[in-house]
Amino acid sequence: MWPERSFLKGWDAFLSMASPKDIGKKNVLRDKDQPDPQGLPEVHGYDFNQGVDWEKLVDQSAFTGFQATHLAKAIKLIKAMRKEKCTIFLGYTSNLVSSGLRDIFRYLVEHRFVDAVVTTAGGVEEDVIKCLKPFLIGDFAAAGKDLRNKGINRAGNIFIPNSRYCAFEDFLVPLLKEMHAEQKKTGQVISSRQFVHRLGKKIDDPSSIAYWAHKNNIPVFCPALSDGSIGDMIYFFSYEHPDFRVDWAQDIRELNDLAITAKKTGLIILGGGVVKHHILNANMMRNGADYAVYINTNQEFDGSDSGARPDEAVSWGKILPGADSVKVTCDATIAFPIIVAKTFAQEQKG
Repeated sequence: MWPERSFLKGWDAFLSMASPKDIGKKNVLRDKDQPDPQGLPEVHGYDFNQGVDWEKLVDQSAFTGFQATHLAKAIKLIKAMRKEKCTIFLGYTSNLVSSGLRDIFRYLVEHRFVDAVVTTAGGVEEDVIKCLKPFLIGDFAAAGKDLRNKGINRAGNIFIPNSRYCAFEDFLVPLLKEMHAEQKKTGQVISSRQFVHRLGKKIDDPSSIAYWAHKNNIPVFCPALSDGSIGDMIYFFSYEHPDFRVDWAQDIRELNDLAITAKKTGLIILGGGVVKHHILNANMMRNGADYAVYINTNQEFDGSDSGARPDEAVSWGKILPGADSVKVTCDATIAFPIIVAKTFAQEQKG
């Protein structure tokens, strides 16, 4: 609706009498007498004149602004999840297991800080592969052609020589034969969760996430188990044993039941894709999670679930309308160690 003619006449009169300076000043310095919003903290940073105190430095992030303030909120929400005894779902993508975060995930599962894990095929197999041979720090700028000629795979600036996957094949094929023989004998088809637990039992290495998941009976769900080296090995294996099966239907029931029967749920999701959606979809079965912390660098502008903020999940019933949630837009290898240090590790120390 256009402004009333009387208002326009008044503005025209002001323009005819006022100088350009007065007009500019009136617009720039408007609302100068309005009071400040109540209850909001002031912005300020850490004072290094006080020396270096890492605890205070992280605490200060709450008042720094931007993603530092979101980092502080993530810490606050995870502490609330633990205090309210939420069933905690931890999700992470395979690249994060390629990185050193694998050791942090193992720590969380080892000490039963999480109740369920959702990851990708790479998040399962690379955990096991690292028990066999290490990954190496390389360079983002390394030429793909040169690496291919040398038998080296690159994930960001992490080098994974192809010999690692050869070692994984030597480990996995005998286990596939065991699973197949059991399937033929009992008629029972193994689920992907059970598959991961068998890997953890077989590798028998305390540096492994799967080892501690098996030992502590914490389910590791892998809805895309075929999307990686495990899938490659099953593909080759199927030519000799076409009747071998892995049952994902058991997993979806177990995961959904875990969400539905929980009194409260808290979500910690690093990355996006199938991992993020699988956890959120399970929580839709209970009409939404109580807390959610996302850590990723994805953007929402292409409409993908990977980049969506928590409020989009509210619209689907995956997070409760009154839930406390935050998205930390940051490389998880930077943010997550700080978050764990200020939450789970501090709790264990205390």
